[in-house]
Amino acid sequence: MMATLGNRLRAASVPAPLLFVIGGTSMYLGAAVAVLLFEQLTPSGVAWLRMLGAALVLLAWRRPGRAAWRGRRLLLAGAFGLATALMNVAFYEAIARLPLGTAVAIEFCGPVAVAAFGSRTLRDGAALLLAAAGVVLIADVQLAGSPAGFVLALVAAALWAAYILLGKRVALGGKGLDDMTVGFVVAALLLTPLAAGTGAAWGSPTLLLLGVAVGVLSTVVPYALDQIVLRRVGQARFALLLALLPATASMVGLLVLAQVPRPLEAIGIGAVVAAVAGAATVGRPPAGGAQQVGCEHRRSR
Repeated sequence: MMATLGNRLRAASVPAPLLFVIGGTSMYLGAAVAVLLFEQLTPSGVAWLRMLGAALVLLAWRRPGRAAWRGRRLLLAGAFGLATALMNVAFYEAIARLPLGTAVAIEFCGPVAVAAFGSRTLRDGAALLLAAAGVVLIADVQLAGSPAGFVLALVAAALWAAYILLGKRVALGGKGLDDMTVGFVVAALLLTPLAAGTGAAWGSPTLLLLGVAVGVLSTVVPYALDQIVLRRVGQARFALLLALLPATASMVGLLVLAQVPRPLEAIGIGAVVAAVAGAATVGRPPAGGAQQVGCEHRRSR
Protein backbone atom coordinates (compact mmCIF):
# COMPACT_ATOMS: atom_id res chain seq x y z
CA MET A 1 0.00 0.00 0.00
CA MET A 2 2.74 2.45 0.99
CA ALA A 3 4.90 1.45 -1.99
CA THR A 4 1.99 1.96 -4.40
CA LEU A 5 1.25 5.38 -2.92
CA GLY A 6 4.94 6.30 -3.15
CA ASN A 7 5.25 5.22 -6.79
CA ARG A 8 2.21 7.21 -7.83
CA LEU A 9 3.37 10.35 -6.04
CA ARG A 10 6.87 10.08 -7.45
CA ALA A 11 5.46 9.69 -10.92
CA ALA A 12 3.28 12.75 -10.41
CA SER A 13 6.33 14.79 -9.28
CA VAL A 14 4.39 16.59 -6.57
CA PRO A 15 6.67 19.22 -4.95
CA ALA A 16 8.25 17.91 -1.73
CA PRO A 17 7.07 20.80 0.51
CA LEU A 18 3.50 20.23 -0.72
CA LEU A 19 3.77 16.53 0.10
CA PHE A 20 5.01 17.48 3.56
CA VAL A 21 2.05 19.79 4.14
CA ILE A 22 -0.34 17.08 2.89
CA GLY A 23 1.24 14.63 5.34
CA GLY A 24 1.02 17.13 8.19
CA THR A 25 -2.60 17.89 7.35
CA SER A 26 -3.39 14.16 7.34
CA MET A 27 -1.63 13.74 10.68
CA TYR A 28 -3.58 16.48 12.41
CA LEU A 29 -6.84 15.58 10.70
CA GLY A 30 -6.35 12.27 12.45
CA ALA A 31 -5.90 14.16 15.71
CA ALA A 32 -9.05 16.17 14.96
CA VAL A 33 -11.01 12.95 14.38
CA ALA A 34 -9.64 11.73 17.71
CA VAL A 35 -10.98 14.88 19.41
CA LEU A 36 -14.41 14.17 17.95
CA LEU A 37 -14.23 10.62 19.33
CA PHE A 38 -13.61 11.96 22.83
CA GLU A 39 -17.36 12.56 23.16
CA GLN A 40 -17.92 8.78 23.33
CA LEU A 41 -14.50 7.31 24.16
CA THR A 42 -11.87 8.44 26.63
CA PRO A 43 -8.78 10.19 25.18
CA SER A 44 -6.55 7.45 26.60
CA GLY A 45 -8.83 4.82 25.08
CA VAL A 46 -8.60 6.48 21.66
CA ALA A 47 -4.80 6.61 21.99
CA TRP A 48 -4.75 2.88 22.80
CA LEU A 49 -7.10 2.06 19.92
CA ARG A 50 -4.86 4.04 17.58
CA MET A 51 -1.75 2.22 18.85
CA LEU A 52 -3.48 -1.14 18.42
CA GLY A 53 -4.50 -0.27 14.86
CA ALA A 54 -0.99 0.91 13.98
CA ALA A 55 0.52 -2.26 15.49
CA LEU A 56 -1.78 -4.52 13.46
CA VAL A 57 -1.11 -2.63 10.22
CA LEU A 58 2.66 -2.75 10.80
CA LEU A 59 2.55 -6.45 11.73
CA ALA A 60 0.78 -7.24 8.47
CA TRP A 61 3.30 -5.16 6.56
CA ARG A 62 6.65 -5.95 8.24
CA ARG A 63 6.22 -9.40 9.86
CA PRO A 64 9.33 -9.15 12.11
CA GLY A 65 11.40 -12.33 12.43
CA ARG A 66 11.99 -14.27 15.65
CA ALA A 67 15.18 -12.37 16.49
CA ALA A 68 13.14 -9.17 16.90
CA TRP A 69 11.15 -10.73 19.74
CA ARG A 70 14.08 -11.78 21.93
CA GLY A 71 16.64 -10.41 24.36
CA ARG A 72 18.02 -6.89 24.44
CA ARG A 73 16.49 -6.03 21.10
CA LEU A 74 13.01 -6.79 22.45
CA LEU A 75 13.65 -4.72 25.60
CA LEU A 76 14.83 -1.70 23.61
CA ALA A 77 11.96 -1.97 21.15
CA GLY A 78 9.50 -2.33 24.03
CA ALA A 79 10.87 0.76 25.79
CA PHE A 80 10.64 2.70 22.53
CA GLY A 81 7.08 1.55 21.89
CA LEU A 82 6.01 2.33 25.45
CA ALA A 83 7.50 5.83 25.24
CA THR A 84 5.63 6.34 21.97
CA ALA A 85 2.35 5.08 23.39
CA LEU A 86 2.57 7.15 26.58
CA MET A 87 3.49 10.21 24.53
CA ASN A 88 0.34 9.70 22.46
CA VAL A 89 -1.77 9.17 25.59
CA ALA A 90 -0.47 12.42 27.10
CA PHE A 91 -0.96 14.23 23.77
CA TYR A 92 -4.55 13.01 23.38
CA GLU A 93 -5.35 13.91 26.97
CA ALA A 94 -3.87 17.36 26.27
CA ILE A 95 -5.88 18.00 23.09
CA ALA A 96 -9.02 16.97 24.98
CA ARG A 97 -8.39 20.11 27.07
CA LEU A 98 -6.42 22.46 24.79
CA PRO A 99 -6.74 23.70 21.21
CA LEU A 100 -4.90 21.36 18.83
CA GLY A 101 -2.38 23.96 17.62
CA THR A 102 -1.57 25.04 21.16
CA ALA A 103 -0.89 21.50 22.36
CA VAL A 104 1.29 20.75 19.34
CA ALA A 105 3.31 23.94 19.87
CA ILE A 106 4.00 23.04 23.51
CA GLU A 107 4.89 19.47 22.57
CA PHE A 108 7.49 20.66 20.06
CA CYS A 109 9.62 21.87 22.95
CA GLY A 110 10.71 18.24 23.37
CA PRO A 111 12.66 17.91 20.10
CA VAL A 112 13.89 21.51 20.31
CA ALA A 113 15.36 20.74 23.75
CA VAL A 114 17.00 17.55 22.47
CA ALA A 115 18.53 19.48 19.57
CA ALA A 116 19.76 22.26 21.87
CA PHE A 117 21.29 20.02 24.53
CA GLY A 118 22.68 17.67 21.91
CA SER A 119 24.70 20.28 20.02
CA ARG A 120 25.05 23.17 22.51
CA THR A 121 25.53 25.75 19.77
CA LEU A 122 24.44 29.36 20.25
CA ARG A 123 21.85 28.88 17.52
CA ASP A 124 20.24 25.94 19.28
CA GLY A 125 20.42 27.69 22.65
CA ALA A 126 18.60 30.67 21.14
CA ALA A 127 16.01 28.29 19.63
CA LEU A 128 15.41 26.72 23.05
CA LEU A 129 14.97 30.15 24.66
CA LEU A 130 12.57 31.17 21.89
CA ALA A 131 10.55 27.99 22.36
CA ALA A 132 10.49 28.58 26.12
CA ALA A 133 9.27 32.14 25.56
CA GLY A 134 6.49 30.81 23.31
CA VAL A 135 5.44 28.32 25.99
CA VAL A 136 5.42 31.09 28.62
CA LEU A 137 3.07 33.13 26.42
CA ILE A 138 0.82 30.10 25.95
CA ALA A 139 0.98 29.36 29.68
CA ASP A 140 -0.24 32.87 30.45
CA VAL A 141 -3.47 31.91 28.70
CA GLN A 142 -3.80 28.22 29.53
CA LEU A 143 -2.85 28.14 33.22
CA ALA A 144 -5.95 30.23 33.80
CA GLY A 145 -8.13 28.17 31.45
CA SER A 146 -6.81 24.60 31.48
CA PRO A 147 -3.77 24.03 33.70
CA ALA A 148 -4.19 20.25 33.41
CA GLY A 149 -4.05 20.45 29.63
CA PHE A 150 -0.93 22.61 29.76
CA VAL A 151 0.84 20.17 32.10
CA LEU A 152 -0.19 17.17 29.97
CA ALA A 153 1.21 18.87 26.86
CA LEU A 154 4.50 19.41 28.71
CA VAL A 155 4.49 15.73 29.72
CA ALA A 156 3.99 14.84 26.05
CA ALA A 157 6.96 17.08 25.18
CA ALA A 158 9.18 15.31 27.74
CA LEU A 159 8.06 11.91 26.44
CA TRP A 160 8.78 13.04 22.89
CA ALA A 161 12.34 13.85 23.98
CA ALA A 162 12.65 10.34 25.50
CA TYR A 163 11.15 8.88 22.32
CA ILE A 164 13.79 10.66 20.22
CA LEU A 165 16.67 9.29 22.28
CA LEU A 166 15.27 5.75 22.27
CA GLY A 167 14.36 6.05 18.59
CA LYS A 168 17.95 6.88 17.72
CA ARG A 169 19.16 3.67 19.40
CA VAL A 170 16.48 1.63 17.62
CA ALA A 171 17.40 3.18 14.26
CA LEU A 172 21.11 2.50 14.78
CA GLY A 173 20.31 -1.19 15.10
CA GLY A 174 19.50 -1.25 11.38
CA LYS A 175 16.07 -2.84 11.82
CA GLY A 176 14.12 0.28 12.76
CA LEU A 177 10.80 -0.57 11.10
CA ASP A 178 10.73 -4.12 12.42
CA ASP A 179 11.66 -2.98 15.93
CA MET A 180 9.09 -0.20 15.79
CA THR A 181 6.49 -2.84 14.93
CA VAL A 182 7.55 -4.98 17.90
CA GLY A 183 7.57 -1.92 20.16
CA PHE A 184 4.04 -0.95 19.15
CA VAL A 185 2.79 -4.49 19.80
CA VAL A 186 4.45 -4.54 23.23
CA ALA A 187 3.02 -1.13 24.09
CA ALA A 188 -0.49 -2.10 22.98
CA LEU A 189 -0.30 -5.19 25.21
CA LEU A 190 1.14 -3.39 28.26
CA LEU A 191 -1.43 -0.61 28.03
CA THR A 192 -4.39 -2.94 27.51
CA PRO A 193 -6.08 -1.55 30.69
CA LEU A 194 -6.67 1.66 28.73
CA ALA A 195 -9.03 -0.36 26.52
CA ALA A 196 -11.60 0.16 29.26
CA GLY A 197 -12.13 3.59 27.73
CA THR A 198 -13.06 2.11 24.33
CA GLY A 199 -16.13 0.15 25.44
CA ALA A 200 -18.59 1.99 23.21
CA ALA A 201 -16.45 1.32 20.11
CA TRP A 202 -16.86 -2.46 20.21
CA GLY A 203 -20.61 -2.20 19.75
CA SER A 204 -20.36 0.43 17.02
CA PRO A 205 -18.76 -0.34 13.64
CA THR A 206 -18.72 3.41 12.95
CA LEU A 207 -16.63 4.18 16.03
CA LEU A 208 -14.26 1.31 15.28
CA LEU A 209 -13.88 2.54 11.71
CA LEU A 210 -13.14 6.05 12.95
CA GLY A 211 -10.59 4.62 15.39
CA VAL A 212 -8.85 2.85 12.51
CA ALA A 213 -9.08 6.07 10.49
CA VAL A 214 -7.16 7.89 13.22
CA GLY A 215 -4.33 5.38 12.86
CA VAL A 216 -4.32 5.57 9.06
CA LEU A 217 -4.48 9.38 8.94
CA SER A 218 -1.97 9.89 11.75
CA THR A 219 0.51 7.13 10.94
CA VAL A 220 0.22 5.34 7.60
CA VAL A 221 -0.31 8.27 5.22
CA PRO A 222 2.16 10.71 6.86
CA TYR A 223 4.83 8.02 7.17
CA ALA A 224 4.55 7.03 3.50
CA LEU A 225 4.77 10.68 2.43
CA ASP A 226 7.68 11.36 4.78
CA GLN A 227 9.75 8.66 3.12
CA ILE A 228 9.24 10.30 -0.27
CA VAL A 229 10.06 13.77 1.07
CA LEU A 230 13.19 12.53 2.88
CA ARG A 231 14.49 10.93 -0.30
CA ARG A 232 13.95 14.15 -2.22
CA VAL A 233 15.19 16.83 0.16
CA GLY A 234 17.34 15.05 2.77
CA GLN A 235 17.20 15.31 6.55
CA ALA A 236 18.40 18.89 6.94
CA ARG A 237 15.69 20.47 4.83
CA PHE A 238 13.14 18.00 6.18
CA ALA A 239 13.91 19.21 9.70
CA LEU A 240 13.33 22.78 8.57
CA LEU A 241 9.94 21.75 7.15
CA LEU A 242 8.99 20.49 10.63
CA ALA A 243 8.46 24.13 11.55
CA LEU A 244 5.31 24.03 9.42
CA LEU A 245 3.63 21.47 11.68
CA PRO A 246 2.47 23.64 14.62
CA ALA A 247 0.99 26.11 12.13
CA THR A 248 -0.64 23.24 10.22
CA ALA A 249 -2.13 21.91 13.45
CA SER A 250 -3.50 25.36 14.27
CA MET A 251 -5.10 25.61 10.84
CA VAL A 252 -6.70 22.14 11.15
CA GLY A 253 -7.97 23.05 14.62
CA LEU A 254 -9.46 26.26 13.25
CA LEU A 255 -11.14 24.73 10.19
CA VAL A 256 -12.26 21.37 11.59
CA LEU A 257 -12.78 22.07 15.30
CA ALA A 258 -13.48 25.83 15.17
CA GLN A 259 -10.63 26.45 17.64
CA VAL A 260 -9.57 30.08 17.34
CA PRO A 261 -6.26 30.81 19.14
CA ARG A 262 -6.21 33.81 21.43
CA PRO A 263 -3.71 36.59 20.58
CA LEU A 264 -1.09 35.49 23.15
CA GLU A 265 -1.50 31.86 22.08
CA ALA A 266 -1.00 32.82 18.44
CA ILE A 267 2.18 34.72 19.29
CA GLY A 268 3.41 31.80 21.41
CA ILE A 269 2.74 29.32 18.60
CA GLY A 270 4.61 31.61 16.21
CA ALA A 271 7.59 31.70 18.59
CA VAL A 272 7.68 27.89 18.74
CA VAL A 273 7.48 27.69 14.93
CA ALA A 274 10.48 30.04 14.73
CA ALA A 275 12.32 27.95 17.33
CA VAL A 276 11.77 24.71 15.40
CA ALA A 277 13.05 26.41 12.23
CA GLY A 278 16.05 27.72 14.17
CA ALA A 279 16.86 24.32 15.64
CA ALA A 280 16.91 22.76 12.16
CA THR A 281 20.41 23.97 11.31
CA VAL A 282 21.21 23.05 7.72
CA GLY A 283 24.10 20.62 7.52
CA ARG A 284 24.03 19.40 11.12
CA PRO A 285 24.75 15.69 11.49
CA PRO A 286 21.66 13.64 12.33
CA ALA A 287 22.83 12.86 15.87
CA GLY A 288 20.99 15.81 17.32
CA GLY A 289 17.30 16.39 17.50
CA ALA A 290 14.91 17.42 14.76
CA GLN A 291 16.87 16.16 11.75
CA GLN A 292 17.31 12.71 13.17
CA VAL A 293 13.71 12.18 14.11
CA GLY A 294 11.70 14.08 11.56
CA CYS A 295 9.97 11.05 10.15
CA GLU A 296 10.01 9.34 13.56
CA HIS A 297 7.71 12.09 14.82
CA ARG A 298 5.26 11.40 12.02
CA ARG A 299 5.27 7.70 12.80
CA SER A 300 4.27 8.47 16.35
CA ARG A 301 1.39 10.74 15.48
